[in-house]
Amino acid sequence: MKPEYDLTNMKRRPNPYAKQLKQQVTLSLGNDIIEYFDQKAQEKGISYQELIDIYLQDCVINKRELFL
Repeated sequence: MKPEYDLTNMKRRPNPYAKQLKQQVTLSLGNDIIEYFDQKAQEKGISYQELIDIYLQDCVINKRELFL
C-alpha cells in the first residue's frame, strides 16, 4: 500500500445506512414451518432466518398475492 494511503489515523464511524437495511422483528411461526425452512436452509448451507428473508423478498419483488 502506498504511504499516502495510511489509514492508521483514520477515525471509525458507524454505517449510517445499516439500520435501513434490516429491521429485527419477532414472529410466532409454527413448528412445521420452522422445520421446513430449517431443512431447506441446511441443504443450501444458510440459516433458516436468511432463507425466510429470501423467500419474503421474492414475494415482494414478484408482487405475489396472498391467498387465504
